[in-house]
Amino acid sequence: MGLYVLLPLVLPLSAWPVARLAAARLHPRTATRLLTRVAAVMGGCSTLCLALLTVVGTAQLTGGPVVDLWADPEIRAAVSRDRVAGRAAIPALGLVAVACGRALWRHRRVAHRAHRALTGLRRAPVVVLPDTTPYAYALPGSHDRIVVTTALLDALAPDERRALFAHERAHLAARHHRHLLTVHLAACASPFLRPLRSAVAYTAERWADEDAARAVGDRGVVARAIGKAALLSSGAPAPTFAAVAAGGPVPRRVAALLAPAPAGPDRPPLFTAVGAAVWGAAAGATVSAMCSVNSAVTLFLLLHPAAAL
Repeated sequence: MGLYVLLPLVLPLSAWPVARLAAARLHPRTATRLLTRVAAVMGGCSTLCLALLTVVGTAQLTGGPVVDLWADPEIRAAVSRDRVAGRAAIPALGLVAVACGRALWRHRRVAHRAHRALTGLRRAPVVVLPDTTPYAYALPGSHDRIVVTTALLDALAPDERRALFAHERAHLAARHHRHLLTVHLAACASPFLRPLRSAVAYTAERWADEDAARAVGDRGVVARAIGKAALLSSGAPAPTFAAVAAGGPVPRRVAALLAPAPAGPDRPPLFTAVGAAVWGAAAGATVSAMCSVNSAVTLFLLLHPAAAL
């Protein structure tokens, strides 16, 4: 397997430039989708290559599942350069499994607690809770709901309330929780993908901001609603689901809403900074996928004939 099995572990570094530039230079919808797909491919390929190296590593252990195959001199010679990496991959893959398992468990726990808190209330698209703590969040599920407290509604003007509901409906319509969960799991698989997780948390909020502005027809109203809600909710122990209600850097979001609406092609020109970053990340994801497939096929061809003997 050689170098091919190691490349997907470091190729996520090629996505750092686009994580930095996409939020400011691309439409939020395009940026969110692009970063999510790049993170999913690179995180999956990184995990697959760790698993392949783990097969080589466990073959060297006494009592390992394929220790008999490791005794074949041809197989030992074919993967001789992967022996050290194989041993290191065993605890690394274990850490990845634990991190991803913990992320999924927390995701399910938060969702369960949020739905349980609404037990007994009628299944309405909007649930207003009589609470003195101001907060609002979108709760996806079999019946999507928007949860908001009376404290927050009382603090907003009627047009700002419409902007708030439009923002939360945009989260539900675009299924932003799936994008956020995907990049979170990818970041658990590869620490090099953490900048993409932070970027998607911001671009998903910007996507909802722009959809709300289009629905309300006034960007200034949405900016005021976001600013007020952020100030009122700061420090509030509000239940949130999959970070949808966590928001991004609020001053940047407000400034973006006070500026003209973003426009431009979904695919930026190559000969720009963001265009080069996009194509660089796409190339990195493609090479990562090709290397992962090459390594998987190589290991299969090595072990399959020996296993049949």
